[in-house]
Amino acid sequence: MAKAPKRAYVCNDCGAEHARWQGQCSACKAWNTITEVRLAPSTASKGDRFSGYAGETQGKVQTLAEISLQETPRFTSHFKELDRVLGGGIVPGSAILIGGHPGAGKSTLLLQVMCQLAQTMPTLYVTGEESLQQVAMRAHRLNLPTDKLNLLSETSVERICHTADQLKPKILVVDSIQVMHLADIQSSPGSVAQVRECASFLTRYAKTHQVAIFMVGHVTKDGTLAGPKVLEHCIDCSILLEGEADSRYRTLRSHKNRFGAVNELGVFGMTEQGLREVKNPSAIFLSRSEEQTAGSSVMVIWEGTRPLLVEIQVLVDQSMLANPRRVTVGLDHNRLALLLAVLHRHGGLMMADQDVFVNVVGGVKVTETSADLALLLALISSFRDRPLPRDLVVFGEVGLGGEIRPVPSGQERISEAAKHGFKRAIVPHANRPKNPPADMKIYPVKKLSDALDILENL
Repeated sequence: MAKAPKRAYVCNDCGAEHARWQGQCSACKAWNTITEVRLAPSTASKGDRFSGYAGETQGKVQTLAEISLQETPRFTSHFKELDRVLGGGIVPGSAILIGGHPGAGKSTLLLQVMCQLAQTMPTLYVTGEESLQQVAMRAHRLNLPTDKLNLLSETSVERICHTADQLKPKILVVDSIQVMHLADIQSSPGSVAQVRECASFLTRYAKTHQVAIFMVGHVTKDGTLAGPKVLEHCIDCSILLEGEADSRYRTLRSHKNRFGAVNELGVFGMTEQGLREVKNPSAIFLSRSEEQTAGSSVMVIWEGTRPLLVEIQVLVDQSMLANPRRVTVGLDHNRLALLLAVLHRHGGLMMADQDVFVNVVGGVKVTETSADLALLLALISSFRDRPLPRDLVVFGEVGLGGEIRPVPSGQERISEAAKHGFKRAIVPHANRPKNPPADMKIYPVKKLSDALDILENL
């Protein structure tokens, strides 16, 4: 007698599996998200899906000394900003997940990359959401070379890999992973089981056939990649394309990268000809007005492997509410509350009755603590209505005891500021450069009180 298919109960939000159906997921506490999934019985032939495993090397044990240390070969995507985010280029056999909000430019960027790479190597672009005519119309609108790029409209992962076996492409794009499906999984496309198994199937195919695969993924309301967390674990690189719908610029940030630095940032500009690289991102984020305004300071943050100059704006105003407002855009809200307490305790300035609004210009999201000192000086500037000098740059971490702590890559941050014409810098004492720029004056500080004294004399 044929065995009945096995069943599993999977949460659509977090991917947790349960022995039976229940109203609430015990892992993420979400209600009515558990669905029944029928699992096809495993057969011996399923192990033969991939022919890329070599019998001599499969399961071979090696010592660390026997492993080759030769650098992994890469090929360029013809976009230096994308190569930077990927760690120096595209690695053959890697699985890359690119996510972003609808309209951010994911398909546009990948189409531009594929059309350029198709001139020198075999490629395959698989679209599951758009028709072939829609992709062709976008390519013609962007004036891209269209004579050598192979297109396929398909949602079956088995048929996609079968077509790839015939064309033998060096790079494969799957747009998007949420619409793909496997015949063995008895659930609808986009479900947790389908997304997980399709991504695992494509990742194994990439490894065994040395094909670089780009998978496009959707994001949820809070900006995270949709699907189970195991989707991000099985891939090699996860990058996110961010940008507001009314903004001209898009930022590409890596959240996981097995072949390069994490949190690397690439900046693109959205034009009529598609996405264009921004050669000097600091110049965009420093587009300041000619008039000096209080509450504005320039900081140097470190994104991946390069420094980036960003302007931070603060508005402090008398509050008419019992609980003053604290609004931050691009910064951690809890970090602002912490710094306000430090400023009161060690700087003697109380803003408990003031509304505080903080904005990082250009839509950049600052996650490191090197922006602490610049934020405090901008708060003081707005509170006292005294503009900071336009040629002043500030960075440094502020501790709870009012001490100014050092930050990584201090010399590189100062050099980047000097390239953009800044003449003065307030930096942590431990980050004072041994060879400062000739036309730049450095003010090393150890405590918050030292920075306030320097600010009085500027």
